[in-house]
Amino acid sequence: MALDRITRLDPKLKAFITVMEESARAQARQADEELAQGLDRSPLHGIPVAVKDVFSTQGVRTTCGSKVFADFVPKGDAAVVEKLKAAGAILIGKTNMHELAYGITSTNPHFGAVRNPWDLERIPGGSSGGSGSAVAADLVFIAMGSDTGGSIRIPASFCGTVGLKPTFGRVSRYGVMPLDFSLDHMGPLTRSVRDAALTLRVLAGFDPRDDTSSRHPVADYPLGENISIRDLRIGLPENFYFDRVEPATAQAVRRIAETAVTLGARIIPIRVPDISAINTIGRIILLSEASALMERHLAHRENFGTDVLALLDQGRLLPATDYVNAQRLRRLAQQEFQVLWRQVDCLLTPTTPTAAPKIGQTTVDTGDGAEDVRIASTRLVRAINVLGLPALSMPCGFNGAGLPLGLQIIGPAFGESVILRVGAALEDATDHGAQKPGNL
Repeated sequence: MALDRITRLDPKLKAFITVMEESARAQARQADEELAQGLDRSPLHGIPVAVKDVFSTQGVRTTCGSKVFADFVPKGDAAVVEKLKAAGAILIGKTNMHELAYGITSTNPHFGAVRNPWDLERIPGGSSGGSGSAVAADLVFIAMGSDTGGSIRIPASFCGTVGLKPTFGRVSRYGVMPLDFSLDHMGPLTRSVRDAALTLRVLAGFDPRDDTSSRHPVADYPLGENISIRDLRIGLPENFYFDRVEPATAQAVRRIAETAVTLGARIIPIRVPDISAINTIGRIILLSEASALMERHLAHRENFGTDVLALLDQGRLLPATDYVNAQRLRRLAQQEFQVLWRQVDCLLTPTTPTAAPKIGQTTVDTGDGAEDVRIASTRLVRAINVLGLPALSMPCGFNGAGLPLGLQIIGPAFGESVILRVGAALEDATDHGAQKPGNL
């Protein structure tokens, strides 16, 4: 059924770069045989999944959405792919994305513009746009993404899915084509919060092949029914996160906070550290590290899309002193947030300040004037990559045009069980995630 739906819908959505039909059918037959024999590998056994085309797949090209790697065929699987296969998941294919994972539109000049299932004239977000589109359109149940400055959570917000960015080091990055070694995180986009928790159970854990992988114990992420958030301290920021946010988005998040109160949680107004400054730190680090990573390929400028090439050129102009100072200030920001977690257990914020912009749209207006689409879309999510904290995006309502809006739940380091618990309870109490795009 997943392959049939991809055949019918993907020509419109452009969510996939490579569909692995033959191997997927073989995996499905194997899963059927194993389950018939009583061998149940995990709750993912026999479930169709996809991975963003940054995850290495043995014998299957891995392009990173770029002409630079258009013919790259890995000799082995990424750790995430290994774990999904071991859990019995059926790998359907590799999803389309913003070139080199360096942008938020997923308007890819080489493999086509990914389209949002809620409105085919709108972007799905990025850089994991194909994964967000594929899950929202019910092409697969789970699609893996990568998140350097919001690239899982932005597509989740724009496409009305759940997106989980775990703590830095929680999920192995081995075998993933990097954009930024100190900001990249791997995580799933799913149809529900419990599906995200289930997927994280499969993926989390130490990997000696990844030198950023953490040995922190893996928690028992919530999957049961009747999850309680009674007496949980939920922070609602008084500064930054509701500035220059579309009224529909702000209202939807505040309504969700009210729902949390009815479930017994305590909403605590709180002032957060200077997120704007942390965003600046993140941009400096990303510009510097991405350009250093791609330096050896820049002799062939014709292989890059214009927007990505401009960012890579910009990164080469930054002085080393800016980069060093950004890393120093990053540590100070992380220390400031450690103090914040003494007051609250998690934070509720919007994921993006608006719903999905149209393809080709360069600015958005939140009511406070025009703002660049890329800057606006990353403004509420980028800092969390700098801090390395876990964050969950989930649907929280719709705007007047019927487009989904995203709620972001941020937790302390390795606090995935807390944010998933809150997300699951709020999901149970609302029906936003149950609604599907109707124009396909």
